[in-house]
Amino acid sequence: MAIPISVSEKWWSLVIKVVDWDTEELGSVPALVQSSSGIQGAYLVPYLILLLIIGIPLFFLELAVGQRIRRGSIGVWNYISPKLGGIGFASCVVCFFVALYYNVIIGWSLFYFSQSFQHPLPWDQCPLVKNSSHTFVEPECEKSSATTYYWYREALNISSSLSESGGLNWKMTICLLAAWVMVCLAMIKGIQSSGKIMYFSSLFPYVVLLCFLIRGLLLNGSVDGIRHMFTPKLEIMLEPKVWREAATQVFFALGLGFGGVIAFSSYNKRDNNCHFDAVLVSFINFFTSVLATLVVFAVLGFKANIINEKCVIQNSEKILKLLKMGNLSQDMIPHHINFSSITAEDYNLVYDIIQKVKEEEFDSLGLKSCQIEDELNKAVQGTGLAFIAFTEAMTHFPASPFWSVMFFLMLVNLGLGSMFGTIEGIITPIVDTFKVRKEILTVICCLVAFFIGLIFVQRSGNYFVTMFDDYSATLPLLIVVILENIAVIRIYGIDKFMEDLKDMLGFSPSQYYYYMWKYVSPFVLLCLLVASIVQMGLSPPGYNAWIEDTATEEFHSYPTWGMIVCISLMVLAILPVPIVFMVRHCNLIDDSSGSLASVSYKRGRIIKEPVNLEGDSTSLIHGKSPSEVPSPNFGKNIYRKQTGSPTLDTAPNGRYGIGYLMADMPDMPESDL
Repeated sequence: MAIPISVSEKWWSLVIKVVDWDTEELGSVPALVQSSSGIQGAYLVPYLILLLIIGIPLFFLELAVGQRIRRGSIGVWNYISPKLGGIGFASCVVCFFVALYYNVIIGWSLFYFSQSFQHPLPWDQCPLVKNSSHTFVEPECEKSSATTYYWYREALNISSSLSESGGLNWKMTICLLAAWVMVCLAMIKGIQSSGKIMYFSSLFPYVVLLCFLIRGLLLNGSVDGIRHMFTPKLEIMLEPKVWREAATQVFFALGLGFGGVIAFSSYNKRDNNCHFDAVLVSFINFFTSVLATLVVFAVLGFKANIINEKCVIQNSEKILKLLKMGNLSQDMIPHHINFSSITAEDYNLVYDIIQKVKEEEFDSLGLKSCQIEDELNKAVQGTGLAFIAFTEAMTHFPASPFWSVMFFLMLVNLGLGSMFGTIEGIITPIVDTFKVRKEILTVICCLVAFFIGLIFVQRSGNYFVTMFDDYSATLPLLIVVILENIAVIRIYGIDKFMEDLKDMLGFSPSQYYYYMWKYVSPFVLLCLLVASIVQMGLSPPGYNAWIEDTATEEFHSYPTWGMIVCISLMVLAILPVPIVFMVRHCNLIDDSSGSLASVSYKRGRIIKEPVNLEGDSTSLIHGKSPSEVPSPNFGKNIYRKQTGSPTLDTAPNGRYGIGYLMADMPDMPESDL
């Protein structure tokens, strides 16, 4: 039986990365953990444009390539040209780097989830410190806020710099271990088990998001947040940074370059309509992002309204003191103003009057404008959005523990869903190439990743998360996707690829894709690559360190060894491409080993067939030895279901007998290299 993989099983791990989870903030982390700017007015138009000219075409390309060649990311590019096999290895390395710190964020969510079964929530108020004479509020908390203190001190117990390790944070170490155990157990049986789990992990977040949206719309100030979200800022749209960040979001939201898309699509039936899948998933992704962003800004509007009310009360008290001291005249104040129950509108009226009358000495009065728009503009970003801003907002909800449990359970589900796709992008290509048992490889991969991931659960671990997030994925992924586009369009041949699509789909795809793949997408990708390199060169490499004494963040430049690590991450991620190219170009490997990983190509035909098929995926599926599996008898069209050929259906990714299949085809890819 072929493994039926539905759209929701395959793609929700890639689709549900809600909001502008610009990976620059949290490594493509699930929604609500990313930039508070989200997909708001200034980002919505660039995001939609780049989705149409980069996202959908390249997503369709990866789907089609995986379905056509029926291998993981290493096998696919090795098949098109052995000299480009390094693209798949680079994807695996990037997936591994991302998985290392991504699971740490799931561990953080698990910690907050476990702490949510309390009333009041532990981050609701600042802790009290007792000494021999009196009790006082923790100074670090008093200078910041209860949720900020809880995040930096109770959860992370963060050090003051990257160089100050501080030892392991055992609470987070246990949470990281739990996260890797969950991923390992879910993935150990491969796509079948993760697909079943995906049903729950894909639908549950929608239920929670809808609940949060309904609850959020009932909150005071939510409309202000949503209005802010949809207010276009045309001056911001002209900045290159906005387009670069929008493109980054498209990349990570669709999983382009990670190899997971190719790995999952290799299980599709040969006549599956992957074009429909590409368009459907891309637009579900977009509308899910908009839905989640509505939730974010509804809650941020509520939070901004609370802060603004406090601002109005505090500054109204200042005005009363200034009136009593004679610094302000009572004649300035309109008669209808009642400072005991003053509204934000009345306060702003008084503020404007005082500012005009006391123009020269106004700054010395120490009054603030108290505008909700100002609070929304300076809303926190990155991890602070989920673990500071949202946690603070939830403390004001009725039944706050319930909402906290639901929120962090949703984050765990979203994170695990994305991790399944990321791990699949590592495991499937290696299994295809080296023919190792998937269960053993999964356990080894998770164990290695856990032990390496211990650097992220030191007291300085949050700074390493920032480092990996900034330098291990974004630039290498851009290069990988550019090379993927070149490999298919230039090396394999766009005309041949379009014919393959017609054969698979039963119809010719729109010429729109032809021009996007051949001209527009490569040009835009190169522009983004140049912009990313320039931005890295102009922006001083560094991180925001939490200073305990002042209870504020302070920008620190990376030390010399930190810069070496940053550069090494980028180099290691892309290094497989030139290495494999040189090894193949100089014939440094003997292609006579007989493994599926060493197939020789000449004029589009396989000239050496594998001789050792022991442990092949077909025999694993059926529990048979290769000799017991009937040889396929293919007709002219390999994409049509063949009668009397059970092997074709029983090996969903075609990994047994693929050599025979390709040897009979007159239109095999001919490498120009």
